[in-house]
Amino acid sequence: MMSNKFVAACAQTTSGPEVAANIEMASDLVRRARDKGADFIGLPEVVNVMDLDRKAIAGKTTVEAEDPMLGAMRDLAKDTGAWILIGSIVVKHDGAETESGKPKFANRSILLDANGEIQARYDKIHMFDVDLEGGESYRESSAYEPGDRAVLAETPWAKLGMTICYDLRFPYLYRGLAKAGASMFTIPAAFTVPTGKAHWHILHRARAIENGCFVIAPAQCGHHGGERYTYGHSLIVAPWGEVLADGGEESGVITAEIDLDRVAEVRGMVPSLTNDRDYIQA
Repeated sequence: MMSNKFVAACAQTTSGPEVAANIEMASDLVRRARDKGADFIGLPEVVNVMDLDRKAIAGKTTVEAEDPMLGAMRDLAKDTGAWILIGSIVVKHDGAETESGKPKFANRSILLDANGEIQARYDKIHMFDVDLEGGESYRESSAYEPGDRAVLAETPWAKLGMTICYDLRFPYLYRGLAKAGASMFTIPAAFTVPTGKAHWHILHRARAIENGCFVIAPAQCGHHGGERYTYGHSLIVAPWGEVLADGGEESGVITAEIDLDRVAEVRGMVPSLTNDRDYIQA
C-alpha cells in the first residue's frame, strides 16, 4: 500500500577521478541524509567517476554487476533501510562498441529498494552532441550508448519517472512519463556552471509545473579536476513550481517532505494532462 507522505533527500557530491574516494563521499552523505529522516535518497549523475579522460575512465569502470559503487550502495540501502537512487554510474555497455571497436559506456541510473534490491534501471536517452563556434565539438554519443526506453518505476509512495541531466531539455519525455502515471521525476545531473546559471532552476520548475509532478534533482557541484566545474544547486520542487529545497554550491544534503496529495490538488487546478489533445503536425 502506498503512503502519501515521505521525506526525500538529495546528496550533492563533488565526485572526482578516484572511485574509492567517490564511494566514501557518497556513503557519508547517504548516512547523513538518513539521519535527517530521509526515506528516499538521490545521488547525482556519474557519481562513481568524474574524469575528462575517457581512456582513464575505461580503466576505472566495469560492467554493472561488478561496479563497486553499486555494491556499496546496495549494502548501504540494506543497512539504513532507505530507498536509494544512484543518480547514475558510468558502466561498460554490454554489446555496444565505438567505431574503433572499443566498448562503449552506459550512463545508467539505478533505483534500489530498502533491501538493496534493484527495482529499476534507466540508461540516459538523450546524448549531448554539439558543434561550437571556433571549431570545438563534443560528442557524448561517441563514447556512450544511448538508452531507447523511458522507465517508470514503482516505489512505496508513487510511480517515479527516471531521467538524467540532458533529458531535462526534452519536455515530451516527462509528459509521456506523467501520462503513464508518474507523480514524481528524478533528474540527477552534472550541469555545467554557465548552463546551470542560465537554465537550471527554470527548467526544473517548468517540468514540475507542466506535469503537476514533484521533481527530485540531485546534482554534482564544484571542481572535479582540470577544467571541469559543475553548478550544484540540487533541487526538490513541488508540483506548483515551488522550490522546497536548494543545495547551493557546496557538497551536502538537502531534504523536504513530499506530500503526494498535492499532485492531485495541482492537477485539479490546472488539468493540462487531461486537456491534452492530438493534433496534426505542421
